[in-house]
Amino acid sequence: MTVTTTATAPANPNDEVPSGVVLRYGVGQLGAQVFRDTPAVLLPLFMTTMLGVPAWLAGLVVLVPKLWLILCDPLVGAWSDRLKTAIGRTPFLIGGAVGTTVGFIALFAFTAYPSPYVAAAAICALFFLASTAFSIYSVPYLAIAAELSGDPHQRNRIMVLRMVFATLGVLVGVGLAQPIIVKFGGGAAGWHAMSWIFGAICLVSMLTTASGMRKVPLIQAGAVAGSLREQLRVVRRNRPFLVLLATSFLSNIGQAASYTVIGFVFLYAIRAIWLIPIFILCMSIASLAAQPLWLWLPRRIGKPRAYVLASLVWAAVTVTWLWVGKGGADVATLPGGQPVNSQHLLILLRALVIGLANSGFILLALSMMTDTVDYQRRTQGVANEGVFAGLFSAMEKLAFALGPVIAGIVMSAFGFVSSTGGAAAQTDQAITGIILLYSVIPASLQGIALLVFSRYRLPRS
Repeated sequence: MTVTTTATAPANPNDEVPSGVVLRYGVGQLGAQVFRDTPAVLLPLFMTTMLGVPAWLAGLVVLVPKLWLILCDPLVGAWSDRLKTAIGRTPFLIGGAVGTTVGFIALFAFTAYPSPYVAAAAICALFFLASTAFSIYSVPYLAIAAELSGDPHQRNRIMVLRMVFATLGVLVGVGLAQPIIVKFGGGAAGWHAMSWIFGAICLVSMLTTASGMRKVPLIQAGAVAGSLREQLRVVRRNRPFLVLLATSFLSNIGQAASYTVIGFVFLYAIRAIWLIPIFILCMSIASLAAQPLWLWLPRRIGKPRAYVLASLVWAAVTVTWLWVGKGGADVATLPGGQPVNSQHLLILLRALVIGLANSGFILLALSMMTDTVDYQRRTQGVANEGVFAGLFSAMEKLAFALGPVIAGIVMSAFGFVSSTGGAAAQTDQAITGIILLYSVIPASLQGIALLVFSRYRLPRS
């Protein structure tokens, strides 16, 4: 194994990251979040209601490309580490942004496949290519966060603004997708229009970051050269990183399963698909409003304790979806004449609490990941930021692939019926399976993740 060692230089003398740099870095997460969340939420719905793909197969379609990314993400990270000194990470950001955009548009471009199984194969291939392009963007993008400052609180500040744009990405990608599809006539035309609009958002925001980070100075530390296996051997000695990696993996599986069925929950269990944009809006508002809290609280009680607090609140609220209902007395009427009942208000209250807590433990997990990279840099003098980011990203993507698989298996086991050209009626048993995927299953996985996280320790050197 060959180790290249250079003096570690801060990104700037005081480790204070200029606000303009933080802003230019964060904006790229808007498009990245649209691509990260929208296919996870919409592809199963698109395949089962527009292409006639069985629910179990739709889950596998999402899984296969993610399995490739387990290897692809660390390879991209190692590749970007090797070329960082020569060309920087900008070429990866530009190429990944363009490829991600084209891939996203292609996913929803066709609906007239010869059979559901041909459709599944085509979507799988397109998602494979789009996910690879996203890997080329997302892994160097995450690595940069660990290279902007040696101060853990500055890195948390960077992650807070990144989370602001991530929240906006969720609001756009999940909250506005269905209204846009309906606005453009529904059916194939609606899906096509949505893909072009979201593709443009991805391209502009991701290229803004690629251009904006081009001349920003980054921390220069030694890196482990050689094969990926040799580089991973160094990473394996970083116990805090491994604990955090396992924690995030378990947590993300539960979140992915719930993301997969959010459309089904509002369509079948609540019977108020129109409520999704309002729900996402409330969640996003709470998330944005909570960011000063997640900037302040870790300074007072530490990032690990703040992470546990946010996780416990999220799990407790998530369990309450078991009692979601369709009834309730009407309490208001929207301008368009849509009645709002008491159950709807309880759902929106959940959205506020979930937005506050969810944004906290997601950003703190990423913030602590940069801390483990810095720990590697301080204790060993070397740190392959791209490899760390690649592994973290790969496990996140694997989790978000397993989530739809779990959702597809549970939905099929409970008797969910797929259809073509629109949504089919479902039995009470099928709806029960959907609710479990949005409540008990993700909350239980979050609890298991916290048990793993109890072993997290970050020694000071």
